[in-house]
Amino acid sequence: MTTLTTPTGPRTAEAASRLTRRDFPQGFTFGVATSSFQIEGATSEDGRGPSIWDTFCRETGRIRDGSNGDVACDHYHRWEEDLDLIASLGVDAYRFSVAWPRIQPTGSGPALTAGLDFYDRLTDGLMARGVEPHVTLYHWDLPQTLQDAGGWVNRDTAHRFAEYAGIVAERLGDRVRSYATLNEPWCSSILSYMIGEHAPGLRDRRLALAAAHGLLLGHGLAVPEIRRHAPGSQVGIVLNLTPQTPRSEAPADVQAARLADGMANRLFLDPLLRGEYPQDVFAAAGDDAPVVEPGDLETIGAACDFMGVNYYSRGVVGEQGSAVPEDAPVTDMGWEVYPQGLTELLVRLKTDYANLPPLMITENGSAYADRLENGAVHDSERVAYLQTHLGALLDAVQAGVDLRGYFAWSLMDNFEWAWGYEKRFGLVYVDYATQERVLKDSALWYQAFLGKR
Repeated sequence: MTTLTTPTGPRTAEAASRLTRRDFPQGFTFGVATSSFQIEGATSEDGRGPSIWDTFCRETGRIRDGSNGDVACDHYHRWEEDLDLIASLGVDAYRFSVAWPRIQPTGSGPALTAGLDFYDRLTDGLMARGVEPHVTLYHWDLPQTLQDAGGWVNRDTAHRFAEYAGIVAERLGDRVRSYATLNEPWCSSILSYMIGEHAPGLRDRRLALAAAHGLLLGHGLAVPEIRRHAPGSQVGIVLNLTPQTPRSEAPADVQAARLADGMANRLFLDPLLRGEYPQDVFAAAGDDAPVVEPGDLETIGAACDFMGVNYYSRGVVGEQGSAVPEDAPVTDMGWEVYPQGLTELLVRLKTDYANLPPLMITENGSAYADRLENGAVHDSERVAYLQTHLGALLDAVQAGVDLRGYFAWSLMDNFEWAWGYEKRFGLVYVDYATQERVLKDSALWYQAFLGKR
């Protein structure tokens, strides 16, 4: 693991607060991001089939507040209002995901016209407002029918995903600036099949590692399908990468951090960029390691135009597990605020991977206990989070990292998976009872940073 050391250390918060978009390279893309299940609602309209998250939400005890995504932010009906909101921020781009069950209710077979029409309108609506569409094809809402057949553990799901990717790319075509095949396959495999926190909520390491391989295989199979139908668009994948820092220099802590890095990061980076799985991870897994068939790694290693990086925090790991350092600032999720970790991560990727494509920060943000008071939300902690992380990005650019853009997570408060509606990541406050949208101070700051105001 490479650590960046600079003579001056991380950019100070005061210096970061003075940044504007003019400090970044010309052509650097700034945007906001969302995902389908978290905002769309309308889960049973126009033929949409059930996803694993619809099922998960109805299992007792799975969602902290007992809620579901049936309505969420009602974006399916309020999309024009939301696109106006996006344009008002002055961003260059909007990253959204397509709900697979809205296109193929069972994960295979003919596409639903109504589903394709919705994303067609969304794409054209963005372009009409001068905002680039960036599409993610899989942000965790797997059709339940495919899960019933084994989900990502079943190799057939990877082939069904490639067919679905081709259907979407054929309809949206080159109007989309970039297609990301998967969002955060670590969450769709380790967090979902081993830790059990996300749908389908299993706790089996063997299944989790098989799902990780199935997801990466699906990515590799989908890349040529997207290129065939949208040759003018960029194609890539989005990984959530979390630096793993040893709690001390003790050999046991260093080894624990190394293995944690293998499970969190190298399990996905190495097959994508080196054509191999990390041997220490497979050795630790023993008989739980997935079956890799001949040709799989060549398929997974299909050349990409970009790699998306989602960064929120770091892990501090020791022999006894991981913990947030004492007195460290944390978000409402309990995650340490550690912007310099973003610089270190990006420089590490540049140093460790010779085949690294250009990078995009596809998610970065923070949850805080926001309150709407007198028509305003004063989220100064989120403003500071954005400022210091943008400063960390600029440090990475100045260290030679080929970084092309930044998407703040998220556009608006939404269904936060197993937390339900208890956690708010948005730049825009959502009153779920009325569906009113209110720009928080962080949204107003982003507008000013981008030169809109």
